[in-house]
Amino acid sequence: MSAQIKHITINNTQIPVIFEKQTTLPILNMQLVFQNSGSIQDKDLNGIASFSALLLNEGTKRLGSTAFASKLESNAISINTTNGFETFVIEVSSLKEVNNKAFKFLKELLEDPNYDNKVIDKIKTIQIGSLKRKENDYDYISRNLLKEILFKDTPLQYPSSGTIQSLSKIKLEDVKGFIKNTFNLSNLIIVAGGDIEFEELEKNIINTLETLPIGEKKELIKFEIKAKPTTKELIKDTQQAYIYFGSKFNAFVKDEDVYMAKVASFILGGSGFGSRLMEEIRVKRGLAYSAYGYVSINKSHSYFTGYLQTKLESAKEAQKLVSKIVNDFVKEGVTKEELEAAKNFLTGSEPLRTETLSQRLNRAFNLYYKGLEQDYAQKELDKIQNLKLEDLNNYIKSHIEIKDLSFSIVRK
Repeated sequence: MSAQIKHITINNTQIPVIFEKQTTLPILNMQLVFQNSGSIQDKDLNGIASFSALLLNEGTKRLGSTAFASKLESNAISINTTNGFETFVIEVSSLKEVNNKAFKFLKELLEDPNYDNKVIDKIKTIQIGSLKRKENDYDYISRNLLKEILFKDTPLQYPSSGTIQSLSKIKLEDVKGFIKNTFNLSNLIIVAGGDIEFEELEKNIINTLETLPIGEKKELIKFEIKAKPTTKELIKDTQQAYIYFGSKFNAFVKDEDVYMAKVASFILGGSGFGSRLMEEIRVKRGLAYSAYGYVSINKSHSYFTGYLQTKLESAKEAQKLVSKIVNDFVKEGVTKEELEAAKNFLTGSEPLRTETLSQRLNRAFNLYYKGLEQDYAQKELDKIQNLKLEDLNNYIKSHIEIKDLSFSIVRK
């Protein structure tokens, strides 16, 4: 059966639950997804969301990190916390026979995180060490430099893991404050599936989450790229040039014609071999091993971005070529052959996107989160199949903003 949208009432608050029962394997997989609670909430303390997620992976205060992890491992239970830009997620997985224990451990973690200054210092040491090692990761540096250009004065300007300076400032009270502000029922979506009846799931969830405050629903903040076309270069002792590029793309997740962005993005740079960027940059000129570009459309922000690596002496040529490819793409559109190839791949590969329970649950969550109907994917495929070349090219030509490319380049 496919995923269903249900609701559970806790403390007079309705919590949406995306649920699919599957008895193929005796397992449970569940996610507590707190909306508008990821790095978007970092505010003046960059990296606090990521840091808080790491602390929640350190077990409870009562048991400590090692003992808590040992209890989970001995019962084949996994509890892991991560964060995205817009979401903060706790994922639980367990065998059916120990579901009750999994919920028990989750409840303990929610009510008694391992708030300890020694844990804070441990996480700082590990994360700062990791960031120092990345000082020679020029791919990472170039990618972050592009974000600084495109998303200046927004939370997207900074890496989600923080910087050495921001991590050094984080204190125990900051983590407590972030988690307290994040864990509430008003911003929660539950995603769950596996060999479990919904009634059993509901009972366990209510028992586990009944002590969470209701809180206030957070409004999503939206960000728009305001940067003018800019090129920034960093000189490093590198053997090749790392080039990232990006620009504004005016689209929203609920636009009627947003499916055309998916097709255009696939043809321009998202399809690997056969895409414009790969064909022109690698196949015809041999300037890079790979070259990609794609449109990213999110609730809080949308943009076009891409990257490639090339020889030091080819950096300028590659940069000019990227600009030419994008300009020609907007001016001339795509060919009939490119459109047909995109249609065939996007529709032909559809079954591969919903093979597993986690894939189906993830799709159902994304549709719900974006405010789209659960049959949207099929309707989108139908629209793609019926898409006319003229309509797609008119759509592409209307998005002249993607020509205003900014570049971040790390070179010698």
